[in-house]
Amino acid sequence: MDPSPESEPAGLEQVDSTTWRCHGRWTVDGLGRLTRELGLRTFPGAGKLVLQGGGVQAMDTAGAWLLRSLLERLDAQGRQVETEGFPEHHMDLLARLDELAEPAAPAPPKPLRGVYRIGKASLDVLQELFELLSFAGETFVCLLRALARPWRIRWKAVLADMETAGMRALGIVGLLSFLMGVVIAYQGAVQLRAYGANIYVADLVGLSMLRELSPLLAAIIVAGRTGSAYTAQIGTMQVTEEVAALRTIGISPFEVLVLPKVISLCLALPLLTVFADVMGVLGGMVMAKLQLGLGFVPFLDRLNEAVGLRSFLLGLGKAPVFALIVVLIGCFQGFKVSGSAASVGHHTTLSVVQSIFLVIVADAWFSVMFSWLNI
Repeated sequence: MDPSPESEPAGLEQVDSTTWRCHGRWTVDGLGRLTRELGLRTFPGAGKLVLQGGGVQAMDTAGAWLLRSLLERLDAQGRQVETEGFPEHHMDLLARLDELAEPAAPAPPKPLRGVYRIGKASLDVLQELFELLSFAGETFVCLLRALARPWRIRWKAVLADMETAGMRALGIVGLLSFLMGVVIAYQGAVQLRAYGANIYVADLVGLSMLRELSPLLAAIIVAGRTGSAYTAQIGTMQVTEEVAALRTIGISPFEVLVLPKVISLCLALPLLTVFADVMGVLGGMVMAKLQLGLGFVPFLDRLNEAVGLRSFLLGLGKAPVFALIVVLIGCFQGFKVSGSAASVGHHTTLSVVQSIFLVIVADAWFSVMFSWLNI
């Protein structure tokens, strides 16, 4: 039995070498089959091509989009396409899609493509930097409002984040700091023994750990461990539209998601830094005893003379700055997640890389500033 005109499937058939006829219902119902059919069609030859639309019984936005894609494909092949016989309302729908479509960016000349890529990458970096500064400004405004009304701070969430970011990180921070102290003492012992200056291993370990390595090491561990967790948590909430739901019911995501993390990490990282100081010095003491035969009491006496309160406070003062960098980058990348689990993984990777990079840059800036101030 022949199908009735009302049920004729959409399709494209060749009339002659330069003429093709569209027929049937170009609607969303038959979009899958029509897409496969058009994908298999080839248009041999060159020059002008006529596309007849008198046989099209119905067309919706999906069908018009598919027709537009076909016209773009033929245009990319260098064919001049002339449409005829399409009802006026079908052409109006096609014109409306052309208006809504974003114009394709013109390809740069081949000799300038390298310059174009560099320029586009630079603009993307500047755009992301601007967005990060805007995010940081909004976070600080939210923090100031919360400090003015401390009863609005979610202290239970702050304490829970402190446990996750601080207490549970004690093991890895302590172990790595201990090993770093062992390495510094071992490497220094080789040179100090040659000059009979064994006692100065305490200066080397104490100043290196307290001023530089302890806050830096703790921040890098927290960036990889906690900053990535912040990005994954907020990013997953973005994908499941929980953040949008918070905004819908009038709750600021900054107060619920960002503010507790800022407060908790700014409190936890200085404490982790102090713990890293202790474990680093302990590692140096153990290696000095084993490698140089230097007792614990002489080591601590020399450490007390070599490392003053100022050196300890300079290292400790870096920790809140590093904490702000980690938490801002982690939350910022989390809010940039959109669409899929792949986006969560991508932005989590970016969060770790950017946090560690900016922490090291900030540490270098501190070193230069301390040098200028002679402290």
